[in-house]
Amino acid sequence: MTMFDDRTDAGEQLAAHLERRGLEADIVLGIPRGALPVARPVADALDADLDVVVARKMGAPRNPELAIGAVASDGSVWHNDALIDRLGVSEDYLEEVRTKEAENAREKATRYRDGAELPSLEGKRVVVVDDGVATGATAMACLRQVRDADAAFVALAVPVGSPRSIDDLEAEADEVIALETPPSFRAVGQFYQTFGQVSDEEAIDYLQTEP
Repeated sequence: MTMFDDRTDAGEQLAAHLERRGLEADIVLGIPRGALPVARPVADALDADLDVVVARKMGAPRNPELAIGAVASDGSVWHNDALIDRLGVSEDYLEEVRTKEAENAREKATRYRDGAELPSLEGKRVVVVDDGVATGATAMACLRQVRDADAAFVALAVPVGSPRSIDDLEAEADEVIALETPPSFRAVGQFYQTFGQVSDEEAIDYLQTEP
C-alpha cells in the first residue's frame, strides 16, 4: 500500500494539497529529524520560513519504547493518562523522565538552530509538519508548545496518519490535514517506498536551503 516514493515526494504532494486549500502560513515547523525533507517543499510552496519544533517521547518504566507521553523543548508536556493509569506510573517517575527528555529536546533544538532561539510565534500562522503520525505523542507536545507561544493559528500537516491519532490531534490544533488516514495503518514506514533514517546533518541541511 505504498503511497509515497520517499519523504521529498510526500512533501511535494502535501505542499500541492495545502496550496489547493489556500492555506496560508508565516512559518512552517518540522519535527526533527524525519519531517525536514517533508517540511522543506511545504515551506517553499507556502512562501514561509522553515524552522523546527522539537519534542521527545517519554518512555514507560522498563519499556522505553512505549510512549506514556512526550515533552517539547520548552517543557510543554502531553501525558497518555489512560496508559499511565493502567501501568501505575508514579508522579516521581513522570517528573524525572519529563525533566530528562525536556533537556534532551532543548539540546537538540539548540543544535538545529546553531544556538539561536525559536523565532517569536506570537500572532503568527504556524503549520507543524511531520512525516507521519503513529501514536501522535510527539506531535501533541509540539502543538502544545506552539499554542503556548501564542500563535494565532496552529495547523498540523502530515502525509499519512493513524485515523485514531489524527482524531485525537484535532483537539490540539485549529486544523489537522492528513493526505491519507488508512484503516490498515500499522506504521508510518509502510506507506513509503523509501523510508530510511534521516541524520541530524541531513535534516539541518534542509533548514539551510533557501527557497
